[in-house]
Formats: sequence, structure tokens, C-alpha cells
Amino acid sequence: MRSEIIQNQDTPLYPISTAAKLLGISVHTLRMYERAGFILPFQKESSHRLYSQSDIERLKCIRRAINEDKISIAGIQRIQALMPCWDVIKCSQKDREHCDAFNNHAYACWMYNHKKNICENLDCKSCQVYKEFYDCARIKSKIIEITEKHESSL
Repeated sequence: MRSEIIQNQDTPLYPISTAAKLLGISVHTLRMYERAGFILPFQKESSHRLYSQSDIERLKCIRRAINEDKISIAGIQRIQALMPCWDVIKCSQKDREHCDAFNNHAYACWMYNHKKNICENLDCKSCQVYKEFYDCARIKSKIIEITEKHESSL
């Protein structure tokens, strides 16, 4: 009887060298993107990283922004920092008071060490915000949705 592994967009599949080849970049560049907070790859006990198809799609979006749109790494970090995570996960006002992602705009929400709020005990890799916004089209759709919601409430 054959055993089949169920895979989805978030299944960690690719070692760092394969992920770099799929993206047409160096391993060094991939590590730099990780340090910049663009991705949160799965890390095995041996410290080896594995990347999912979602990670690859996220980085393709980032590469297009860098190469085609000439957005800097700092610019992409700022765009990610402005994603309204509090709206996506429906944080309470009290949670927002204790949320660095809500009160600052330097890093994406998954880059903060959350304390005293709804995200304190959550794994950012499994968070709706991180999982849903791995490609450019989804990011743009969410911005449009929030803008339209805001305009209709005026």
C-alpha cells in the first residue's frame, strides 16, 4: 500500500539551495530576505531551513517589486509593516494598545515579539495575516477591500 503525503501551499518542501534556484537568486540573497523579515521558513531541528510554495510565491512577488518596480528592501518592509493585521484578525482595542505592529510601522507584524495581546501565544507562520498575504494580488485585494470599507463608512 502506497503512502501519500498531503501537501498544500504551506508544506515545507524545498531546501535553501533548491528554493534559491527556483527563484534565480543566491543562497546568500535568500538568507538576506529572511533576515529582512520577508519570510518565515520552516526550520528543522538540525537548523536546516525548508521553504514552502507559499514562501516561493511571496519571494517572487518581492523580487518583482525590487526588479521591476524598483522598490528597495526598506520600502518593501514598510509596505509589509502597513498591512492592517489588526483588521484581519479583529483585534480588540485593548490588544491594539499592547501591539507593536499596531503602534509602530517599521516591521511586518510577524517580526515583533508579541506580548500582552491576542498574538502572544500564536505561531506567526500559521497566522492568517502571514498565510493569506503571500502574493502581490492578495495584498492589493486586501488594500482595496479595506479602502472600500472605509469609504463606505464615511
